[in-house]
Amino acid sequence: MKAFLIKLRKILLYDILYISILLIVLFTVIIRIIIPNNSKYNNKVTEITGKIINISKEDNKITLLVKAKEKVLVKYYLKDKEKFNYQLGDKIKINGSLEKPSKNTHQYLFNYQKYLENKDIYYILTADSLELISINKNIYYYLKQKIINYLNDPYLLTFILGDKSKIKDEVIKSYQKNGISHLFAISGMHITILSTLVLKLLKKLKISEKKRYFITMLILLFYLSITNQSASVLRGVLFFILFSINKIYYFYIKPTNIFILTISIALLINENYIFDIGFLYSYSISLALIIMSSYLKGKNYLITLLKVSIISFLVSLPISLFNFYEINILSIIYNLIFVPFVSIIIFPLALLTCIFSFLLPLFSFLTTILEKLSLILSNINILLFNFPRLNIFIYFLYAILVIIVIYAIKENKFKYTLILFIALLLHYIYPYFIKKIYIEALDVGQGDSILLNLNNKIVLIDTGGIISYNNKQSYSIVINKTIPLLKNRGIKKIDYLILTHGDYDHMGEAQNLVNNFKVKNVIFNNGNYNKLELDLIKILETKNINFYQNIKNLNIKNHTIYFLNDITYDNENDNSIVLYTEIFNYKLLLMGDASVEVEKNILKKYNLDNIDILKVGHHGSKTSSNIDFLNKTNPTYSIISVGKDNKFNHPNTIVLENLKNSTIYRTDKDGSIIFKIKNNNLKIETFAP
Repeated sequence: MKAFLIKLRKILLYDILYISILLIVLFTVIIRIIIPNNSKYNNKVTEITGKIINISKEDNKITLLVKAKEKVLVKYYLKDKEKFNYQLGDKIKINGSLEKPSKNTHQYLFNYQKYLENKDIYYILTADSLELISINKNIYYYLKQKIINYLNDPYLLTFILGDKSKIKDEVIKSYQKNGISHLFAISGMHITILSTLVLKLLKKLKISEKKRYFITMLILLFYLSITNQSASVLRGVLFFILFSINKIYYFYIKPTNIFILTISIALLINENYIFDIGFLYSYSISLALIIMSSYLKGKNYLITLLKVSIISFLVSLPISLFNFYEINILSIIYNLIFVPFVSIIIFPLALLTCIFSFLLPLFSFLTTILEKLSLILSNINILLFNFPRLNIFIYFLYAILVIIVIYAIKENKFKYTLILFIALLLHYIYPYFIKKIYIEALDVGQGDSILLNLNNKIVLIDTGGIISYNNKQSYSIVINKTIPLLKNRGIKKIDYLILTHGDYDHMGEAQNLVNNFKVKNVIFNNGNYNKLELDLIKILETKNINFYQNIKNLNIKNHTIYFLNDITYDNENDNSIVLYTEIFNYKLLLMGDASVEVEKNILKKYNLDNIDILKVGHHGSKTSSNIDFLNKTNPTYSIISVGKDNKFNHPNTIVLENLKNSTIYRTDKDGSIIFKIKNNNLKIETFAP
């Protein structure tokens, strides 16, 4: 055995061994990714039986992860006074309808289908009924359920199990904006603290060193399993195990090589980790800190922490720019505040609170301070910079440049940081030098929202409303779709927000927009202001945003947008703003929710022959799009902004028949629809859900 260990030590000293292992693993990962996995189900299946492996509750909505022939995400809405009494490990029968998760309806937005596929989930089952087949008898699920039930505080769940689902969305977004969200993912820091505490406790019990490490490994492996094998936890546990084996058997493997082994094993366990943002952040930052360990050494804790914060910021740049299209320079400073607060106070206190429940009020008080401070700091935008999304190749170049800068800093050569600064500056100002003209019908469900970019002068026509789920849950279109899309395009302000009328499905998200994005001017339709409009006006006055009514035309960079509907009617739909403009001889007509009566009046006053792009009135309702109007306007392309399976049955079959001579694009089927005009040529792109 001794001779074998000596030979093994010699082999493990060769750096080329670890590089070779990593290259072989990456090759196998590529092969596994290229070969697609096929689901064992199809959408005709109406019943599945499986074991509950995860439970999430939000009001009356229950989300289950069920292991049947494969993992299936189950959504179930509790009926009146119905109680949910199922536990982890219970075997249940579920009746309902299977459907594929939705894709992103724009190339730059979050792809939910791909996200779930990377977790080996191919179908969502909307359940009509649940039936218990057998209760759990597995000790693992029993213990996990007990731990979850015991940790009933949102931040205990976060710091102990890595479950952030109970923390409010606005708070999570503030952590992301401040660049400190990494503190709320269980990572190497948490594993280090936990393993150190366990090792010290075992030492006090006078257990031998080798046994101490192996017992700690077993505890960490169990901990890994109850946190659902998140990428960051897996990294911490694997690194501890390999580091411990290296120490116990005196293999003298370099920390960088241990880390390469950690990456290789993680990717062998799950090749889809390579698409996980947490994996990319965790492994890239950790590897950089290992490489820079000699540079980071110092007696001054704050100076060392500042260096760590700067290195972490630099390494995370390509990942942040690609995924979140913005960086907050102040996050370097914020980490000097939050890292000690979380690592020295909050997380150790979380562990103690699990043992001594009387500490919960103190723990809750400190996490409230954490939340409040983050929310306050998230309102400081002075050093928050938004960058347009570019070709993925650019972000690989960023990664190479960051590596060069990191090694240069290690050698105290800081001139290379200037190159990185110039690259970021050019990236930031890029949109100002690129002339673009496009019309984009955004997929906002059952509502309207159209974006016009006229050579970097931005006009947004309507905002859409709020998608409601089961009359209980809500989803902000502007926060989750419109603003991310604008930022992805490098758009930093809206020059004109035109609200065609005061209905909720057209301007319901206007308050969210002006509260979370820069808007310079707002234009309302004719007629009296309704409550929704008056509420918005109060915010506009507070923010000193200009607002207008009864506009006749708008001149923007050699383009004129005409407001055709100048008659005041007795209802909101007929008072809709109707817009007409010509862009390089392409005629664009946007009808809002105007009815047949408005169509007739407009035709009497204006010559609207042969429209190129028509935004069909009132989502394709039969109250609009009269056959005479369509025969006169004769649209080449028609846009119908409409929600999937909407309760109004829009668009109406008669309207579709009337539009048979036009190429019809629908947001429910085509997703966002972009009409790009360049060199007098029209190019159309769609993003089907």
